[in-house]
Amino acid sequence: MNIIKSLIRGNKLFRKYHFDDFKEELSELIKHGQKPQALFITCCDSRITPDLMLGSKPGDLFVMRNIGNFVPPYQTDGSFHGTASAIEYAISVLGVSNIIVCGHSQCGACKSLHEPIPKDDNFQNIRRWLELGKKAKEITLKQEFKSKEDLYKATEKNSLICQLENLETYPAIQERIKSKQLKLFAWYYNLGNGSIEYYDQKINKFADIINYNDY
Repeated sequence: MNIIKSLIRGNKLFRKYHFDDFKEELSELIKHGQKPQALFITCCDSRITPDLMLGSKPGDLFVMRNIGNFVPPYQTDGSFHGTASAIEYAISVLGVSNIIVCGHSQCGACKSLHEPIPKDDNFQNIRRWLELGKKAKEITLKQEFKSKEDLYKATEKNSLICQLENLETYPAIQERIKSKQLKLFAWYYNLGNGSIEYYDQKINKFADIINYNDY
């Protein structure tokens, strides 16, 4: 089926069978505005579906997506910063109390860090954006791996740790962490089985999220 036709059909089915499930909640959100408790930063990858993965409802998550779920460090150069503006809005306007950076297996962006990028103008913004993964690549290449798959997976997880470090360069985030109004999380979603691992800073390792209990 043509994708546009499929999407239109999906909306019709949603309106007919599912919209009423959220009608009351949406009415409240429309009347009083959104008050999400978490900013969810994830990849543009079409295989990542936050609502399906997490069972979230309208109003639960303020979602920001980009290539590789990268977070640029805080800057004041006056340029256009889509990701940074989403972070500022979530923190300073919506007052979220959690920020989750969610990476995933088989990430094309992290794989591209280890491959040459075409030098023509059609890739100039991609080349520039992937510079945000340079640190994760450098950390990963200090280790040895039996396969490229292991190399890519390590890069994906190291990148998540780097994104947490970049988040902590934002003054508003620093203030809220210090006052214990904000928590930062790095999650790793496995496309193959739907499981999620979280980064445990205390032991510097990723663990199954079902064991997380520090709410």
